[in-house]
Amino acid sequence: MTTIDPVKVAAFVRVVEAESFTAAAQQLGLPKSSVSRSVARLEEDLGVRLLQRTTRRLHLTDAGSAFYQKARGALSALEEAALTAADHGHEPRGTVRITAPVDLGEFLAEPLTRFVREYPQIQIDLVLTARIVDMVREGFDLALRASRLKDSSLIAKKLGSFADGLYAAPAYLKRRGTPTALAELAEHECVLFRARGGRSTWTLRGPKGEEHVEVVGSINADDLSFVVHAAEAGAGVAYLPHVLAARSVAAKRLVRVLPEHCWTHADLSLVLPTGRHVPTRVALLRDFLAESLKSTFGGHRNMKS
Repeated sequence: MTTIDPVKVAAFVRVVEAESFTAAAQQLGLPKSSVSRSVARLEEDLGVRLLQRTTRRLHLTDAGSAFYQKARGALSALEEAALTAADHGHEPRGTVRITAPVDLGEFLAEPLTRFVREYPQIQIDLVLTARIVDMVREGFDLALRASRLKDSSLIAKKLGSFADGLYAAPAYLKRRGTPTALAELAEHECVLFRARGGRSTWTLRGPKGEEHVEVVGSINADDLSFVVHAAEAGAGVAYLPHVLAARSVAAKRLVRVLPEHCWTHADLSLVLPTGRHVPTRVALLRDFLAESLKSTFGGHRNMKS
């Protein structure tokens, strides 16, 4: 009977889920050559080819697919058993991988700093990206999502809602005048977010109910922090989450425009994969962030439409 090394199996499973040796090696913290060698030796031990390697992609063979389905479940059970044992009687330790939108980075620095001071044996690996990551495939423990969840394999804890409003720099309003009705925005320069062709349709709710206005702008960006800075520089009126504009308003770099108009567009949720053991270190950070961020995103009355 062939004895299978679980280390080789773990390397194979990670390569399949990461869809590359390079990504798997980064997640495992090993040289790419070590991961490749582990998979090759596993194939030798089994006497079958598990992966077809091309210059562009990796493909599972029929044998590889069958082995992966069984190995993944066995490996998950083994990892869960190890984590359960490790969690008993020891100070929480290890790395927690978390991902969040780039625009939320400024709200994570302070609570994460407090967390690692309280739990010095836990390390945080934070990835800020505009991309919706595959948490399981890319090895993330937690994620902050500022959108509606479409993946049923994830468990979400709602922390609050994003509400938007209109903002501009005092210098811009002095130069162009302050709009008194939503329709007047069509005559103003606006700072656009993920628009196409220099145009966008903004939807807000005001005294007349839900209203729409088509706006134009010379500056379009895919990062809300940039939109804030451009609005501060006088580039035009910006449509921003209140929580991102709050510091600029406090510093008088931005002022609210048409304050009776706003729009609640998305929930902020703390997300983790379902169907797996949650290590103590992950549960601690989950609960810590939930409590810390609720005061920011769930406690402001002006966030409600």
